[in-house]
Amino acid sequence: MPAKKLRHLTFILHRILGFAIGLIAILVSLTGSLILFQREINEFQQHQQFGAIFPKGDAYGNPKWERFSLEVILDIVKAAYANLPEMALQRVYFPTKPDDFFNVVISIHGSDWVEVYVNPYTGAILGNSLHPNAVQHFLQIVYELHTSLKLGDLGLKILGVVALVMCIVVITGIILWPGWRKLMAGFKIKWDAHPKRLNFDLHKVSGITAAIFLLFTFFTGFAWNLGYVDPLIRAITFSPSLPELLVSVPLAGQSPLPLSQQIKTAQLALPDGTLRSIDLTTDPKAPLRLRMKLPQEREEYGMSNVYLDQYSGQVLRVDNSLKASLGDKILNSFQPLHFGTFGGLPTRILYIFVGLTPLILFITGFVMWWYRKRKQKDAYSQKQSYIN
Repeated sequence: MPAKKLRHLTFILHRILGFAIGLIAILVSLTGSLILFQREINEFQQHQQFGAIFPKGDAYGNPKWERFSLEVILDIVKAAYANLPEMALQRVYFPTKPDDFFNVVISIHGSDWVEVYVNPYTGAILGNSLHPNAVQHFLQIVYELHTSLKLGDLGLKILGVVALVMCIVVITGIILWPGWRKLMAGFKIKWDAHPKRLNFDLHKVSGITAAIFLLFTFFTGFAWNLGYVDPLIRAITFSPSLPELLVSVPLAGQSPLPLSQQIKTAQLALPDGTLRSIDLTTDPKAPLRLRMKLPQEREEYGMSNVYLDQYSGQVLRVDNSLKASLGDKILNSFQPLHFGTFGGLPTRILYIFVGLTPLILFITGFVMWWYRKRKQKDAYSQKQSYIN
């Protein structure tokens, strides 16, 4: 196929796919920009709402930075919310700073998740997420739109397909970029040019500048929502699949081991790790999952895990992100690539502007199409005038 014809087909594919799913891509990208700092905003709101957290004082008024044990914290939450229907403990996030609180996640009605905030030094329940303020409620809606269009599993699948199509749009845009013929021309914007030329320059420059980051976000979104990528990456990198069936073996007449003992076992399994969260369960055969953060990991809640038998305390599996297989390291990179945390604060701020790019590309792409249609219409009118 001649190169000119191939380029034309690439252009048609780029335009049709871009217009077909552009509005959904814009919604996902803009909501993504809005929630990039959701955790920090929520923490700020919570501290404003609950006030400062101070340590307990001893008999002489000296501060004692001693937290209540995890078992005591969980008992307080269970007692406080025992009247909620089908209440069950699901997860606990540990304080990451001295003035931070325990975040205990419970479920009600079997599926609705509620966060409970507990002072680690006094055991006082500071509040919960049942009645969020206006900002928190808005961010929750934005998050649900970003992840599933508020359509549940159907929304996840729709967004997975949209993300895959957007990867094709970005790749075809890279192929069509005029900078491959002359590099400087590909990055040049003629601000004093005709609006048609200025519009084209804005499209090409904003597109190529954000292209790699858009590929990161859309590809990882596709991988998470549709799930076809994990086995493919493991196969390509010859990385073994992780054992799927991890079970605790209930022992007759024995309750699960105390969490304090399980935490010590996990710390021995990953001595350099800092405990960030524990997945709790009411299933007697489920393993206990403790999430750890190693010093070299950038993610706030870590990328390493220890799985333990609830009853014997046996270590069932250790996921050390620093010693993972190539396939697992690639899969672990999806989260920092999607949220822009791989470069710290600068890349997170950059991702706010990356989220605006699909809107810019859609508008400038539409204007380019409109100019082309108007030119064709003018040419047709001139032809008809000549015939008549």
